[in-house]
Amino acid sequence: MIELTVFNTSGQQVGSIQVDESVLGGCVRYALLKQAIVMYHANKRVGTVATKGRSIVAGSTRKLFRQKGTGNARAGTRRTGKRVGGGMTFAKVPRDFRQAMPRKQRMLARDSAVLAKLRSNEVVVVEGLSFEKPRTKDFVAVLKNLKIDRSCLVAVREYDENVYKSVRNIRKVDVMPVADLNAGDIINHRRMLFTKDALASFLDRKAGGGSQESMTA
Repeated sequence: MIELTVFNTSGQQVGSIQVDESVLGGCVRYALLKQAIVMYHANKRVGTVATKGRSIVAGSTRKLFRQKGTGNARAGTRRTGKRVGGGMTFAKVPRDFRQAMPRKQRMLARDSAVLAKLRSNEVVVVEGLSFEKPRTKDFVAVLKNLKIDRSCLVAVREYDENVYKSVRNIRKVDVMPVADLNAGDIINHRRMLFTKDALASFLDRKAGGGSQESMTA
């Protein structure tokens, strides 16, 4: 069991939570986690680069001069990659770099990423996040009270426009619902900030077709 302290937005301790590691797989699957991160970065590649090959570049296909008897080196068309203005010898073409993983593997990789953060004490639990109106200054104060001064991924139970707009201008801090959590985003941030109800929702395997709830307050 991993015990987490629950704080309020002022940074004061208001309770504790115990998380059963077996709910998250019991161990960190490093090979699967690496595969998921490689997929995450590969899927962000656009792959729209393109250069003109000899079949695309403008110019006649006529041989410039006869093969022998001129004293010059042999030459084909002006489109050849050996001449200025010719096509690229190995032209780049648009590519799709996307990779795929089965859903169960993606979920296991996500759980391993969260478990790794828990074991390294990089997870902070806050009792709740609610703002009457979007205000970046208020959320910066919350992060300061919770002693979060590095990149952070904020996990909430469901989309909250006020929280989202309060976070979006803070450098290296992102917010997303727990349903959208993935290994790539988790690993790309140093810390994780869960709201108490978001962590309960994440660990509740009834909703996801898993085992029983394994969190006690």
